[in-house]
Amino acid sequence: MMQTLTVSTYLALKEIWRNRARFLLVSLVIALITLLVLFIAALGEGLGNGNREYIAKLDGELLVYQAKADFLIAASRLDTARVDEVRQVAGVADAGMIGTASATLILDGDAEPLKVALLGVEPGHVGEPPVVTGRQLTAEDADEVIIDRNTAIRAGLAEGDTVTLRVTQGTEDAFFTLTIVGVTDGRQYSLQPAIFAPFLTWDRIRPQSAAELNFADATANVIAVRLGDPDAVEAVRQEIVAQVEKVDVATLKEAIQALPGYSAQQSTLNTQGGFTLFIGILVIGGFFQIQILQKVSQIGVLKAIGTSNPIVAWASVIQIVVITAVGVAIGGLLTFLFSLFFPPTVPIVFNGTTSAIALVALLLIGPAGGLVSIRYAVRIEPLKALGLNS
Repeated sequence: MMQTLTVSTYLALKEIWRNRARFLLVSLVIALITLLVLFIAALGEGLGNGNREYIAKLDGELLVYQAKADFLIAASRLDTARVDEVRQVAGVADAGMIGTASATLILDGDAEPLKVALLGVEPGHVGEPPVVTGRQLTAEDADEVIIDRNTAIRAGLAEGDTVTLRVTQGTEDAFFTLTIVGVTDGRQYSLQPAIFAPFLTWDRIRPQSAAELNFADATANVIAVRLGDPDAVEAVRQEIVAQVEKVDVATLKEAIQALPGYSAQQSTLNTQGGFTLFIGILVIGGFFQIQILQKVSQIGVLKAIGTSNPIVAWASVIQIVVITAVGVAIGGLLTFLFSLFFPPTVPIVFNGTTSAIALVALLLIGPAGGLVSIRYAVRIEPLKALGLNS
């Protein structure tokens, strides 16, 4: 077996070197396919991450919604009395109200205003993100905020700066100036960079209709729940539904899947990635099939002088693997270089696990695409290939 592999490797590499321009061209085609697959995977990760990042990083296990809101955060409304009821349920370690809205961040100079997710959280409770620099929020009605890393990068802000938010209240634009007391890591919500305000401050500055302006009681969209025992998710969920009126409870995974457009977005991008891999199989398979057809006489000579079918087959396999590996390596390098120049506004995220799976899949499509050509090479008859059969 070792001798077979040695001879096969020699034959495969010798032919690649003698026809390096042709094989390099195929490697470049595979590199472009690799580039496309990796960017589709990164785009899917980036878009999904932009939708789910804040929810996925919550320091809790459950989200409580208004009943019949279909796990849609924007459609859910819960009054402040509900959070006290949730905190009294056995197994609940902590619960915190979360309010969601959108606002416009006014930037200095001629810079374009930045659309941000304005999130209301209870200081010291579930939902408030941990800061990387600065401090946490203090009073629930303080004029202070925590910004996420995306806001800091895109707006050029840091701890200690002040921000001006523009929202619509009634039929007029209202402007609020708040102080940044901390910066957290990436916590995008609904594909927007996020700003976190104390809950009562959020309720005061969020966009409101004329009727809401005269409504005294603050309302949250959802309540985030942290459990004393993370393994008791189902039991505590049932307890909350039984003890708190008119609520539905979802795990974080269910809440993410219910985000508007999230599932359809991810399935569409996964389908595109699958079709790209399929095209790669056809391209690689077609090229190596043409290669075999062009060297039928050469294979016939090899077989006529005693070269066995395993040597011919392994030479083809090694050739395909080497060309595919070179193409994937070039494509991976190009992807890395291109990623260095993408602005933060482009939702591209290269996840190590996702990228590794994509690269392994690309390495496997080479042999998969060349299976037909390998089978054809093994079945070549020496006499027929040399035109000597009668």
